[in-house]
Amino acid sequence: MENKHSLRNMVLEDINQERNRQDEKWGIQRHDLGTWLTILVEEVGEVAQAMQTNKGWGKETDASNLYKELIHVSAVSGAIAEQLLEEQT
Repeated sequence: MENKHSLRNMVLEDINQERNRQDEKWGIQRHDLGTWLTILVEEVGEVAQAMQTNKGWGKETDASNLYKELIHVSAVSGAIAEQLLEEQT
């Protein structure tokens, strides 16, 4: 098994790649916190669907790759954090 730091770096790189993909697809997004919350909760819902799929529960969904859905949640959270830092400067 790979060491903890190597795994962490892989996850962080996947989050960064997803952030880049999001920026390419939608441009740099800036929203009020309520809109961000809606986006984030939708992504968390997809994590829940993937977890249910892995258990054999729930409905059929495209959200079956738990790792990928967790990366999406992390990337959206990162986008929110980026905006907050931008607004502080």
